[in-house]
Amino acid sequence: MFDWLGSNWWALWLTVFLACAVIEMLTLDLFFIMLGGGSLAALVADFAGADLWLQVVVFCVVSLLMIGLVRPVALRHLKKGPTEQRTNVDRLIGETALVMESVSATGGLVKIGGDVWSARSTVGVLGAGEHVIVTRIEGATAIVTPATQESQP
Repeated sequence: MFDWLGSNWWALWLTVFLACAVIEMLTLDLFFIMLGGGSLAALVADFAGADLWLQVVVFCVVSLLMIGLVRPVALRHLKKGPTEQRTNVDRLIGETALVMESVSATGGLVKIGGDVWSARSTVGVLGAGEHVIVTRIEGATAIVTPATQESQP
């Protein structure tokens, strides 16, 4: 087994790539896919006839370059885009909400879309029936500010 692996390092690099791809699918952090890119580069180096030490150097250099140069650009492109493409709680930021129970710096309830959320105000107490804007989400709590007349529906 070890004799075969010693002459077929490509199998190790392919296994590392597949493991990184599976971990990336679970984490979605764009980190392990960069390591997978390094392992593919090492696989190509193995097929080109490079020694094991050179394959390891290729893996390290390509992985570090991808983490340092490609990942920040990819993350920036993933995070920008129109509101329609935002998902989960990111989609709620900037939405108008209706105060159900008065909201203060310590708590309250607002209705965002069709859901009732716990909320905190950034400026004083907001009375029931007021329209507010969601500025951010912290856990399961919406942080809201009063809506101006122009932004009300």
